[in-house]
Amino acid sequence: MTVTAPTTTPASRWALVRQWLGLAARLGLAAVWLVAGASKVGDLAASGRAVNAYQVMPYDVATVIGAALPFVELALGVLLLLGLATRLSAAISAVLLLVFIAGIASAWSRGLAIDCGCFGSGGQLAEGQAPSYLPEILRDLGFLALAGFLLIWPRTPVSVDGWLSAEPDVEDEDE
Repeated sequence: MTVTAPTTTPASRWALVRQWLGLAARLGLAAVWLVAGASKVGDLAASGRAVNAYQVMPYDVATVIGAALPFVELALGVLLLLGLATRLSAAISAVLLLVFIAGIASAWSRGLAIDCGCFGSGGQLAEGQAPSYLPEILRDLGFLALAGFLLIWPRTPVSVDGWLSAEPDVEDEDE
């Protein structure tokens, strides 16, 4: 008697790989937002000063946005960690990342010497310190790619979305 292994098609292999890439993207982006929000939530005034350093809005507006931003980041991180409203969280993440990229590019093009404030207090750099705009933009483009992946394929294993939908497992989805 001859035993043959089950045949896998490229589509079924992609479905299997995609679910685990999606899980990695979701958890990676969740970690980014949780770390970013947690690093700022302890000093909301510094977060406001970091937003104001970009010099694109009035001081009062910048401080309010800076104070709210850590809570938005933490909320996105929790939603992505749980896998709840994944596509919506990915969409909001993408918009926020595009705003961050535009802000960094704007600061760079205008010759400002600031720390982006992405994972801490940010603001004006001390005399003699040089900004690192290109690595910050490239990093945020990488995070944007994670959000984009989740926009296209939001269903991932171990998620509240999957549990609530009561639909077949991700690997059983039709292409």
